[in-house]
Amino acid sequence: MTFKAPDSLAEQIAHYLAERIIRGELKERERIQEQKVTQALNVSRGSVREALLILERRHLIVILPRRGAQVSELTAHHVASLYALSIELYAMLARAVIERWQVEADLAPFLDIQRRLQDSLERSDIGAFVESSFDVMRAAFPFADNPYLQETLENLLPAISRTYHLALERRKGEMGQFMNTFASLLQAIIARDHARAREVLQAYGEHNCQLVLATLAER
Repeated sequence: MTFKAPDSLAEQIAHYLAERIIRGELKERERIQEQKVTQALNVSRGSVREALLILERRHLIVILPRRGAQVSELTAHHVASLYALSIELYAMLARAVIERWQVEADLAPFLDIQRRLQDSLERSDIGAFVESSFDVMRAAFPFADNPYLQETLENLLPAISRTYHLALERRKGEMGQFMNTFASLLQAIIARDHARAREVLQAYGEHNCQLVLATLAER
């Protein structure tokens, strides 16, 4: 494999490794050796080292003294902690949209995502469905106008994606439920009802968490 665009090389390497971790090709506690990655991808060791730091920031690996990088564990505690935090951050985004949308055109990105979700549901394309579900979060970023919130959520996204992939088989039957959840969330946003939006997000986050925990328990 050969990468281009040297100014973003570390990000490309990080994305490649992240996808392998998310899909479970690289297992928990498996070592990621800089030299092997350097040789396999035909890139510099410095770029690999920078990519590993990106992955550590995104909670997919840990870098241990004298032991190097290894894939982080996915435990029940980690999953519960991840969802507890992400629910709060999503609620912050929802509040920002509720407080700052002014005309119907402001909500057009969310309606477009809703259409894409429906299309993915009809095609039973769970990969596209999950990706579009994350686009809901990104569509809310301009309303929040908070670079710290955005950076935190973007760094959590790979870890959340990893849990989604773990429970992928269970999630295939959940797409219709997510459509109902998203419709309820949009109704709350249009009504400027933050309490209802938070209630919807809390219920959905807890449900997702339980799906992942149930999958972990069966491993």
